[in-house]
Amino acid sequence: MARKVFPSHSNEGKPAAGALNHAEAETLHRRTLEAQERDRGLEHPDTLTSLNALAELLHLREDHAGAEPLYRRALEARGRVLGPDHPDTLNSLNNLAELLHDKGDHAEAETLYRRALDGFERVLGPEHADTLDCLNNLAPLLQAKEEYAEAEPFSRRVAEALERTLGPEHPHTLTSLNTLGGLLHAKGEHAAAEPLLRRVLEARERTMGPDHSSTLTSLNSLALLLYAKGGHVEAESLHRRALEARERVLGPEHPHTLDSLNNLAVLLHEKGDTAEADLYRGVLEVRKRPMGPAPPSTLTILNNLATLLKSQNSSGRNRKGGHGLFSILAQSIRRLFGKTQ
Repeated sequence: MARKVFPSHSNEGKPAAGALNHAEAETLHRRTLEAQERDRGLEHPDTLTSLNALAELLHLREDHAGAEPLYRRALEARGRVLGPDHPDTLNSLNNLAELLHDKGDHAEAETLYRRALDGFERVLGPEHADTLDCLNNLAPLLQAKEEYAEAEPFSRRVAEALERTLGPEHPHTLTSLNTLGGLLHAKGEHAAAEPLLRRVLEARERTMGPDHSSTLTSLNSLALLLYAKGGHVEAESLHRRALEARERVLGPEHPHTLDSLNNLAVLLHEKGDTAEADLYRGVLEVRKRPMGPAPPSTLTILNNLATLLKSQNSSGRNRKGGHGLFSILAQSIRRLFGKTQ
């Protein structure tokens, strides 16, 4: 069973660790697989479907070492039993390519994506969901390689097809438009990227709500673009909104929260707010450290943060960012020393 549009490489829609009971799901998947291997054989199509489902779960948990051999076994068996152009075989190609993409093996991932894309287009057609899914995976990989001339038409093709078939505000359409906006940003085409990113943000706020993970991705994407254009005032406002919401929704140590913290620190440093920027950077380092005794430098960071909070409260500047800083301070203290009374 393939993950349908749109998968991991948009960086959207991934649940936070622990959001699902993955351990219980893994136990059930393994029991099902063992029963099917025993009753139907190692290469029965239903057995291979269960094998692929277990691999997908491990992949979702970022257990790449556990998922890869299962994906490879499913791909090899499906190719032999069902044939190289069977949709299940092509989905196995795409799934393995996604895993390799995630773990940084871009060369093999690209080869597999292209094989899968060729098969999907021939067997299922250019606008089938699996074809668009594969295109949407390949485009960011090409973008990362700065092969924009090939990546952009792929991204546009996906966005246009989804807007035509699913509608302009379907979540999949908005994801594809956000991906296209990010690609245009990477190319330096800021004037073309900005209306796309604003359109996606407005639609997501209206249809998904202000705290949805995809809405927060849009906030971050637009803030980064505005920063690149020199629009620091609006960019700062968006970065602060994204940071506050990600801390509340995802938790203080989620990678997206740390990204927002770092992005805000960079912006503040650029505009000359070095004291606040340095403290944000300091807390970022605190959060990345393992649990254990706090070194003197960590205590200094926390003391400096408390000092800044005090000065903001006395000067009335706490409306700008003091509440966010207080939240960061409290979370960091709890992380290092446990809950306080």
